[in-house]
Amino acid sequence: MSRILFFALLLFTLSCNTATTEKETDQEVVETVVEKKVQLEPIIVEKKLPDYDTTIWTDILFLDTTIQVDMKYATIDNFVKEKMYNCSRCFLRPEVAQAVIKAQQILVKKGYGLKMLDCYRPRPIQQKLWDKVPNASYVTPPSKGSMHNRGSAVDLTLVDSNGKELDMGTGFDYFGKEAHQDYLEHPQEILDNRELLRETMRSVGLFPIRTEWWHYYFAKGAPKNYELADMIWECDH
Repeated sequence: MSRILFFALLLFTLSCNTATTEKETDQEVVETVVEKKVQLEPIIVEKKLPDYDTTIWTDILFLDTTIQVDMKYATIDNFVKEKMYNCSRCFLRPEVAQAVIKAQQILVKKGYGLKMLDCYRPRPIQQKLWDKVPNASYVTPPSKGSMHNRGSAVDLTLVDSNGKELDMGTGFDYFGKEAHQDYLEHPQEILDNRELLRETMRSVGLFPIRTEWWHYYFAKGAPKNYELADMIWECDH
């Protein structure tokens, strides 16, 4: 009887040791997993801040990324066939930028949108344009300065919901009567496209000039006489 009791006690002891070992092993696994979780570092997404004086300027894409920006003077697709800007960024005076955004919101509801072709143009670039084409019929003399040099004028066109440009009759910077606002010999579709752009821009305080269907200047209420500016924007933002 004593031998049976001895073996029973032995089996019980071995069973307890095994359970203790398994429990310790499980605890080690849990501690290892916890340790690994603690070591994982969170992914930090850097939010870029404006790299300009926001009291003076606004980069249009900081406010509305649905607007297309294709600054023609950042390419060779312009009337001087030379790249003038280091990169394509559309800067405007804050008040003017807000007007453009309002126009975009109106157009989006109708299935259209804006594409910016030129915005603020630094005076040094105006000088380069004048050096290439010293003709006041096409380029405003730098000494006088244009509304673009003040950040209160835009060159733009319309795009459809797929981002495709609408037919406006001529290309950007086309110097001929076909680009004039009062040229009415285009097909009706083109006249309608121009009217849509003109009507929308007028409603937010941006007004056309007679000789360029793409050009609008800010003049809601009393026209703002912004100062001519030399600011050159950064390109690594």
